[in-house]
Amino acid sequence: MGSRQHAKPPKIQIPVGLSTASVWPLRAGTGFELAADLGYDGVEVMVWVDPVSQDVDALRRWSRHTGVPVLSVHSPSLLITQRVWSPDPVIRLRRSVDAALALGAPTVVVHPPFRWQRRYGDAFPELVAELEAASGVQIAVENMFKVRPPGRKRNARVSAFRPSIDPTDVGYAHYTLDLSHTAAAGMDALALAERMGSGLTHIHLADGTGIPKDEHLVPGHGGQPCAELLDRLAHDDFGGQVVLEVNTRHAPTAAHRAKALAEALLFTRFHLGQ
Repeated sequence: MGSRQHAKPPKIQIPVGLSTASVWPLRAGTGFELAADLGYDGVEVMVWVDPVSQDVDALRRWSRHTGVPVLSVHSPSLLITQRVWSPDPVIRLRRSVDAALALGAPTVVVHPPFRWQRRYGDAFPELVAELEAASGVQIAVENMFKVRPPGRKRNARVSAFRPSIDPTDVGYAHYTLDLSHTAAAGMDALALAERMGSGLTHIHLADGTGIPKDEHLVPGHGGQPCAELLDRLAHDDFGGQVVLEVNTRHAPTAAHRAKALAEALLFTRFHLGQ
């Protein structure tokens, strides 16, 4: 991905999806409805404590009801989802791939293993490669950020992930680049995209101010190079998806939530040249 200025129009139409996490604390069905109302190309299903997100049949009904396809499935990788589907992370990842196949989604997003998941962590690269080869689903490993342990000083940060917060330290066939995470980690998002290279398959588009916190702001409301990244993707044969993962948890009304997600979509389409 170069840094040149572009005069030619984009080569391809990149699908722009809405993560169902963007409507939290509402359920996944609201994500499908808002995606349809606002003109998104599809949704990413965040599998977590919301029972609808865990039910493939329910998700299929929502997709048919709204006419909104599932572009990707986010495996239950968060601390609060360590018992969703199974306490075994291997089973959770396998079920995520099965859900993607059942829903017609080409991509599964997964976090790197936690540091304490030693057996899972040791086998993770081989597991990802095995599942991709067997299913044809792209398993895009996501970049993360350091956190402050309880009781530590405010500026003390450690990685909860092995071997690091940067999945390119291991090397996978496919990656998810999350710009809210690069902001929280103090990482150069464009440099990370370069390291991911042709393996960059999936974008979690959001913004951050650079504080060590996962903010998931509307793109353009922080300091991340969201516009420049989108311009590069549009002109460099990017064949994946861009998914808006924006925090609307504190939206006072449904109208405020819809306005924020409409602004995020407009920003994305504009900078993709759509």
